[in-house]
Amino acid sequence: MERVAEPHRCFWCNDTQIYRDYHDTEWGLPVFDDTHLFEKICLEGFQSGLSWLTILRKRENFRLAFNRFDIASVARFTQKDIERLMADAGIVRHRGKIEAVINNARCAEKLLESESSLAAYFWRFEPKPNTRPETFVADTLKTLTQSKESTVLSKDLKARGWKFVGPTTMYAFMQAIGLVND
Repeated sequence: MERVAEPHRCFWCNDTQIYRDYHDTEWGLPVFDDTHLFEKICLEGFQSGLSWLTILRKRENFRLAFNRFDIASVARFTQKDIERLMADAGIVRHRGKIEAVINNARCAEKLLESESSLAAYFWRFEPKPNTRPETFVADTLKTLTQSKESTVLSKDLKARGWKFVGPTTMYAFMQAIGLVND
C-alpha cells in the first residue's frame, strides 16, 4: 500500500484538524472574489487580540450573522442589527468589532465607486518578490508580523475610514489571501 505524504505545513497549524484543513485548503491561496476578501478582512479584525482558532470555530456563525459578508447587505445594518449581533453567542460579541464590520462595509462600497474591485485595490499592495525573505524558518515567521506594505495598506484604509485594520492585522490578512507567501 502506497503511503500518501503529508503536505508541508507551517508551524502554527499542526495542533488541530481545523487548523490543518484551513492551512491546506485556504490559507495563503490567492483570493480575488470581493465577498471572500471582505469576509477575510472582517474575520482578521475580529481575530485581533484573540486566537485564530477561536475565529475558525465560529466562522460559520459569523457568516450567518453577517449575511455571508455580502457588502451591500452589511452596509445597511442598523442599530437593531448591532443589538442582535451583541446577543449572538455564536460570534465574538465585541461592539467595536461589530460596528467596524458595518463601517467597513460602507467604506468598501465607497472604495468600489473608484476601484473596479476590492481585489484590484488589495492586490496593488503585493510586495515585490525581492523584498521578501528568501527562506522562512519558524523563528523568522514568529517575529514577522508586519511589513512595509502592510503598514502602507493599513494607513490607506484608515485614511478611507476603515476600522480594525492595523498593520499587524493587515499583514495577517495579506498572508491569508496569498498576497505574501510565508
